[in-house]
Amino acid sequence: MSRLYAILQQVTHAWQAKDVDRVLDFMADDIVWHYAVAVMPPVRGKAAARKLLERFQADMHRIEWRIFAHAEAGDRLFVEGVDDYRTAEGRRVATPYAGVLDFRGDLIAAWRDYVDLSVMTQQKAGEPLTRQVLELLDREVAL
Repeated sequence: MSRLYAILQQVTHAWQAKDVDRVLDFMADDIVWHYAVAVMPPVRGKAAARKLLERFQADMHRIEWRIFAHAEAGDRLFVEGVDDYRTAEGRRVATPYAGVLDFRGDLIAAWRDYVDLSVMTQQKAGEPLTRQVLELLDREVAL
């Protein structure tokens, strides 16, 4: 297993446990996090990252964040995965995405997620997961 992917797995476990402090332990103080590249402005710094994580945490339950593929180039980690969880109302939200994480040592200094927020919005409104989304979810998780 690659070094950077092993760090991301620790982030994943912390997020599934809803441990915001532990997630932040893996981020540089000056992190720049583009949660939805080209759709939302990035959050800058740990304080802003905390606010975003706490906002997400309130509506994310039974989190099954999965990575299907990853590649490492120097201090950069590329991932393909899905954010899969239940809302407070019990609706399933499963959003495929690709992400790029830049590391400084063992800390995430920049994080860019490429995601179609309209998929998430439709599912939160109660629309069923589309066939193409379901097909993307039925894959083996990366080691």
